Amino acid sequence: MAKRTRATARVEVEQDASSATVSLVGHQDALGAVARAIRSGRPPQAWIISGPPGIGKATLAYRIARYLLRFGATADGPADLSLPANDPVSQQVKAGAHPGLIVLKRGLNPETGKQMTVLAVNQTRRLDSFFGLTSGAGGWRVAIIDTADDMNDNAANALLKTLEEPPARALLLVLSNSPARLLPTIRSRCQRLALRPLADPDVSSELIRRMPDLSNEERQSLVRLAGGSIGAALELASDDGIALAGEAERLVDRASMPDFPATVALAEKIARMDDGLSRFGVFLLEALSDRVRTRARRGETNLRRWVELCEKLSASLNRSDALNLDPRQTIVSAARAIEAVGSRQ
Repeated sequence: MAKRTRATARVEVEQDASSATVSLVGHQDALGAVARAIRSGRPPQAWIISGPPGIGKATLAYRIARYLLRFGATADGPADLSLPANDPVSQQVKAGAHPGLIVLKRGLNPETGKQMTVLAVNQTRRLDSFFGLTSGAGGWRVAIIDTADDMNDNAANALLKTLEEPPARALLLVLSNSPARLLPTIRSRCQRLALRPLADPDVSSELIRRMPDLSNEERQSLVRLAGGSIGAALELASDDGIALAGEAERLVDRASMPDFPATVALAEKIARMDDGLSRFGVFLLEALSDRVRTRARRGETNLRRWVELCEKLSASLNRSDALNLDPRQTIVSAARAIEAVGSRQ
């Protein structure tokens, strides 16, 4: 759906650990397609790895990078592209010290010390000097852009220039939560690798591994709310995550007949929480996106207003977070925007 840059910040923190994660949960069809292309010696110049936040896009990207940096585009390594955690390449990637890998993410604003809301052009321009260097071990260089949704217009144009003149033995892994919003010229120069939400048993098994103290009831509740995303499940499990997710569901469910006193009370509660608006935004956008997916599966075609609503609310949440606006007004305005669309069903 819409770009969810700041609103998904806590969910996507999980991606920071992906450089050290050597196991991949699910996505075997996507992994098989990638492995065949790489091991045949004919990988594309770039893949767009797409899918909802927290489902493993970065984990897969680092798996691809480790294999290429270790074995190149050959069949010399394992068929599932896996490398053990103690492999020297794995250790270098984990430390962010491999000369053949560059990872572009949003940086910190030097004036505020907060994470920037966009991936700026000075970041993507680093690709020019990186690909101009002598190839690293194995002769391959890999760039991971996490995520391309965060690029401003100048950054997107800089990436396009790199894609138009691809260097030899180089691979760009472009992560995106919402690939439809990328420039068509970027999409046309990349192969698409769409990751689907994980099956409930996969999410449940991973929660058992990561959070063994959860009760079965708590775990099943997290699986139901997570929408096939391990990252979302972990976010839900933190602090008041489940309660906030429930509030977001109710706000969307009451779209045509909102309870504004309850919305005002919710806004007051969120205003008192650390990072409350950003966290609530994750669940609100996911609840709206889930409604769009459900309507699409039912064959409904008039979904434009709902898609536009997701984009509008995403922009509002990002702006409020970046400018430190009053979260109460943002929540009330979001409820009114949801009512405006819901009342027209």
